Amino acid sequence: MKTKIYESMVLLDNALVREDWKKAKATVTDTLTKYGASIVTCRRYDEKKLAYQIKGKNRGTFVMCYFTLEKDTMAEIRREWELNEKVLRSLILRVEEVPATEHELAAAENNADFVVPAPPPDDMVEEEEPIIDPVPLDEIMVPDLNDVDLDSKA
Repeated sequence: MKTKIYESMVLLDNALVREDWKKAKATVTDTLTKYGASIVTCRRYDEKKLAYQIKGKNRGTFVMCYFTLEKDTMAEIRREWELNEKVLRSLILRVEEVPATEHELAAAENNADFVVPAPPPDDMVEEEEPIIDPVPLDEIMVPDLNDVDLDSKA
């Protein structure tokens, strides 16, 4: 069987990330290696407010992993993440290659001086993004329907 390259995005519970980033990251990498995957890169992608609550959580940390896999154990990987309470969501896609920037970003995270920012509290209220330059109402063009002949078939 030919080795295939995969990209996975895993959404982790911030409580686990607050405890220990390496332990949180191991939640993803240990599952992959358990089922025969070779990790190419794995890094913290971002921490975000969720659009809706997932498992009672309002925020989560995304982990981006690229890995190779020879045997077909994808169903087992997905199932283990579904059963793990610390994994809120996951997505795995097959890709042709690992982006070059991904190696640089993962290497930067692995430097000794890199500090993973602590996620904010789950109930943190984020400011709404301001509307940029709204169009004043007097500049909106509205046709005058009194000037339109509705009976003509033009």
